[in-house]
Parts: sequence; C-alpha cells; structure tokens
Amino acid sequence: MRGNPRLLVPVLAAAAALVAPAGAWAHAIVSPPVALKGKAQQFTLSVPTEEEGATTTEIELTVPSGFGIDSFEPPPAGWKMKEQTTGTGENTVVQTVTWTGGHVPTDQDSVFRFNASTDAAKTYTFGVRQTYSDGKVVDWSGAESSDTPAPTIEAVSSFGGSSGTSTLAIIALVVAGLALVLAIVGLAGGRGGRTLT
Repeated sequence: MRGNPRLLVPVLAAAAALVAPAGAWAHAIVSPPVALKGKAQQFTLSVPTEEEGATTTEIELTVPSGFGIDSFEPPPAGWKMKEQTTGTGENTVVQTVTWTGGHVPTDQDSVFRFNASTDAAKTYTFGVRQTYSDGKVVDWSGAESSDTPAPTIEAVSSFGGSSGTSTLAIIALVVAGLALVLAIVGLAGGRGGRTLT
C-alpha cells in the first residue's frame, strides 16, 4: 500500500496499542487521534468513570494552544457548560471548558463533542480534570506510559493524496474493529477499577 509513512506510524501505533488488555486503554481520550491541519471537524472528549460507588460530576478540559474550538454540541441532559475564553468575536479563543452537574456512574463515559481545527502539523496535548461525587479528583495530564495519560491528537499536513487517504481509511476500519472486539471482551469480563489517591 502506498501512503504517507509519517501518517502511518502513529496510526499503526494506535492499532498496536489495541492488542493490550481492555482495561489498559480505559483512559480519557480526544478523538479522532489524527486530524488534518487547518480543517474544521468534530472532535469527541470521552472520560471513563472508574471509581466504584461514585459518579463523575465535573469534567474540565484545558485546550492546548493552536487548537481552536469553534462551537460545541449541546451537552448531555443534566450537564451545564462554562467556557473560559480570551479575545472577542472572531478572535475568541477557548482556553478551558468545564462541564458540571452530571452523574455518570461506574463503567460509563462522560462524552462531549465540539467542532475545532488545528493551526499546525504537530501533537496537541490536552489536560483533563475529572471530579467524582465523593470528592476524588483525577488529573488526566500524565505521560503516555502513566496510569492517567493526557489525551493527545496528531495534526498532519496531508493524508498523502488519494492513496494515502484510502490507506488511512482501511487502517481506521481495522482499528475500529479491534476496538469493538476488545470493548465487548472488556464488558463481558468486567473492568477492575483504578485505585485513586
């Protein structure tokens, strides 16, 4: 298959990561993991509730520089959203977004969607702060190898033409299929909760 090797490396790495046990990838994520620089598209933030006997009641997203959020999908029922911004009008820049009022139980995810674009081909790292009903807080801001890794996306200059786009589409379908299988296995076997401090 022909395509952009620089693009295939992170995509194949993501596919390889899916062969790990289901619980190993139950992290806060921003998807899709690969985006085209300068092109507006929809992104999804998903944060798992892993604390037993508690619900997720607040999520705060810190937006990296150069990642421009244009608009938000209305939050799920029960949630309220508050933005912290700089600038006005077309120059408004969203710095943080806080969703409050939810009650997402154990083994379910808090999910929020927004339209955004990136201004450069690079890795964007988000900060996510999750608050539980029992007062515990999880900061999803660690290294990729940590128990609480920060969500990232990779912005690319191009998908390498039509053949690269086709290659990406095929890999994306394989990744999605593996994710579905592992999710089913994880649900069937149950997922152990992470001990929080």
